Amino acid sequence: MAKPVIPKAKQKEIAKERVERLFIQAEDTFSKNKALANRYVTLARKIAMKVKIRIPLELKRKFCKHCYKFLMPGINSRVRTRDGKVIISCFECKKFTRIPVKT
Repeated sequence: MAKPVIPKAKQKEIAKERVERLFIQAEDTFSKNKALANRYVTLARKIAMKVKIRIPLELKRKFCKHCYKFLMPGINSRVRTRDGKVIISCFECKKFTRIPVKT
């Protein structure tokens, strides 16, 4: 028996909800199990890539662009402002991301 066909718009809507839920779970479990929080980020990225949706901007800033680890400011990352940029430093991979601030 064939699988039921789900329209693309519905697939993207479901995927967006799952990505948001995974980031919420990552935030909740980070203090107890960092590896599980990182796994949630990996799953969220894979879902987003599979259905070709963009991860919302506020969620994109919650993981490192280099090592894809979940970032919690003050624990495994540092957030600073300098010369009109927000600089997010990852303590896991020792790299940083510069984000321009719109004025």
